[in-house]
Amino acid sequence: MEHGLHLQSGASGRGNRRTSIAEGCRPRRCRTIIAVRGGNRVDSGGGLSTRSLAWMISGPSRPTDPTAMLVLSNIKKLYDGASDGATSVHANVDLHVDAGRIAKLGPHDPSLTARERLTVIDGSEFTVTPGLIDCHGHVTALGLDSAALELSNEPGAMVFVEKVLYRTLVDGGVTTMRDIGGATHRMKRLVDEGVMIGPRLRIAICMLSTSGGHADFRGPDRCHATISKLWPPGPGRPSSIVDGPWECRKRVREIAACGADLIKLCTSPGVASPSDKLEHRDFSAEEIQAITEEAGARGLRVAAHAHSASGIGLAIDNGVHDIQHISFMDEELVERAYAKGCTVTPTSWVMSELQTATGLSDFVREKAAQVHEVHSRAVDFARQGGLRILMGTDAVMAGMHGRNWMELVHLVRDGLAPLQAWYGSTGLAAEEIGQDDAGVLREGMRADFLVCRDDVIERPEAWDSETLVEVVKDGEGYRGALAGLPQRTFAGTVATVLQGR
Repeated sequence: MEHGLHLQSGASGRGNRRTSIAEGCRPRRCRTIIAVRGGNRVDSGGGLSTRSLAWMISGPSRPTDPTAMLVLSNIKKLYDGASDGATSVHANVDLHVDAGRIAKLGPHDPSLTARERLTVIDGSEFTVTPGLIDCHGHVTALGLDSAALELSNEPGAMVFVEKVLYRTLVDGGVTTMRDIGGATHRMKRLVDEGVMIGPRLRIAICMLSTSGGHADFRGPDRCHATISKLWPPGPGRPSSIVDGPWECRKRVREIAACGADLIKLCTSPGVASPSDKLEHRDFSAEEIQAITEEAGARGLRVAAHAHSASGIGLAIDNGVHDIQHISFMDEELVERAYAKGCTVTPTSWVMSELQTATGLSDFVREKAAQVHEVHSRAVDFARQGGLRILMGTDAVMAGMHGRNWMELVHLVRDGLAPLQAWYGSTGLAAEEIGQDDAGVLREGMRADFLVCRDDVIERPEAWDSETLVEVVKDGEGYRGALAGLPQRTFAGTVATVLQGR
């Protein structure tokens, strides 16, 4: 079956600069692309070189006119991200993009034609959604085994971070990520400046825990001079290990000064931590209050890693806004969380991935099995109790990066309606993490959207590596699959760095 992309363009029909397949999309993803210029159809066929195909997709090398407008015309089905109701799903609509923002979303206008500085792309075979917002990311995570932790802490680890960021955006469809531990303000800034390709970042920088808690990866053979292998202190990232209310206050102040957008702490042990059991709690009420008070004084919300019932309860009662993981949450805890206005980020997918992960100790495997047994029930309690549920992957293993959409699949398996999962991945997520200009496809918002071949709105499980056609962030594509759409490429990041030098 052909998945045609029919382009009408104003002047020459070549709307953007040449993009290499290696930079934009893999050849196997592009073999069905069809471009139309000046009424002549070009079919990619099976015998074309990647160089020839790249030219047909993007035309000869020349800059895109920054004043040009783009219309994705007659979209088959579009979810706008504004709610979890049917009113947010539209058919046969036109999406207008101008200067990286949504200019208009409205019924299809069949009289609309290309003209100078206006490109029209046929979207009649595609489903469109806002770009995903991952509310629990770790772009510095390459795995949970000792070797992976050491690799992520090497001086040159930024090279690996760049790859994770690229894959998260281009393959995972994530246009905004709340990194909940590891990413620094420097990483966020490099993405914002165009030096690295990736989702825009909201950052916690550290994941606070007590000595022996979830962020303390020194293990039972520790010595006091040993630094935890999990996000050790470095430039732009203070230590995550804190004990006592005053040390907690000081560390929040340091993290805020490093450019954090929120504060993350652990009120319970975790699956991967080497020396604590799931049923325990981390931090005292006084310590948590110190953290939430200092964060609030700086306009920052607090998110908590919380598996155990005691850890969840402490978070709810002491000012934490977002409860993450929620493995042992019951109906009583749901009621308390609802009364306090808390959100939850269940991270359902990683609970499944941990069952087959390699390199884990028997102790960690045992905890992973415990969590897997109860987690789906906790998510269903949260859904039935009316809690706002956010999408977050907790992608801590290398093979998870770039498959972030799997979290939607698992949320639906855990009982959410597809539109509930989508809302928690788009408009609701943007609202809760403070990214107020993204997540919803309406006038004035950032032009962050995904173009897919299948109806992933109704059936998130239909999503796989071949389904995602194009990722658009701030009006620019990243997969080279929509002719006429301005493209951001690795070559562009090189130009950004070397311009004027």
